[in-house]
Amino acid sequence: MPNVSRILSIGLLLAFSPLTTNAGTKRNPAPQSQDAHASKHRQKLVMKDGSFQMVSSYQIQGDRVRYFSVDRSEWEEIPASQIDWPATKAAEAAETKDDESLRAKVKADQAAAAAMMPLDVDASFEVLPGIFLPPGEGLFIFDGRAIFPLKQSEAVAKNSKGQMLKRMIVPVPVIPARTSVDLPGRRASFRITNRAPEFYFRTKDAVEPQIELIRAQVKGDRRHIENIDSLFGQHTNNGQTVGMQLWPVAKGLYRYTLGQALAPGEYALAEFSAEGMDLFVWDFGVDAAPREKTEHEK
Repeated sequence: MPNVSRILSIGLLLAFSPLTTNAGTKRNPAPQSQDAHASKHRQKLVMKDGSFQMVSSYQIQGDRVRYFSVDRSEWEEIPASQIDWPATKAAEAAETKDDESLRAKVKADQAAAAAMMPLDVDASFEVLPGIFLPPGEGLFIFDGRAIFPLKQSEAVAKNSKGQMLKRMIVPVPVIPARTSVDLPGRRASFRITNRAPEFYFRTKDAVEPQIELIRAQVKGDRRHIENIDSLFGQHTNNGQTVGMQLWPVAKGLYRYTLGQALAPGEYALAEFSAEGMDLFVWDFGVDAAPREKTEHEK
């Protein structure tokens, strides 16, 4: 009768021993953390006989190589001497180059598709590389270095008979008669030194705004916007209007550039409603740029 204890011992030994294939490959359930080469994509381990194994990663452990087989979804081992290393490295370099070419093509396709799509009014707009228009509706000024939102001004509007129409223009109703606007204080709180700023207007209803840039006259403790005429949507300005050019940028987003440099002084941007019955005002001031010192003064 066979020795039962000996049979059980042999069975246990076979059960827990790693399997070996006829190619000398051992299969093990878990990798070791020695001299590992991890890959983020599939690659080839090229053998000296011309065949290859598709692996997701491999590890060199002494004279053997552990790899995770893509075909069998398990870790296996093979003698390192069976691998054609120059061919393996060349295949890996070719795979990396193909991946980079594919990523570049996808990026170019995405950029081309984005260029053909109209900009969303709520999307961030890049004024210059690294300078983005803040989100939300309103009027913004770009001084060449940064972009700032302009606040609507507090003001007083009077008709031709000197009667006060409304304070704090948000908005001011403009009646069909000669109307003047006064801004409190001799100077606007927001100041720039760039004499050629740009303006951006993001509207709520995507309707093209009607905007005038006007130089205000300082009179006593106020800044006066001289006589704005409005009649059934047709308006003219008898003050010092500065010409601006309109550039539609996206749906509901408009850019304004100047036809001339601004002299130091006080300015106001006035928007007329589509019906010509409401007026909104934003103010800012232009200061002379600091004079650079000459070589003699330094």
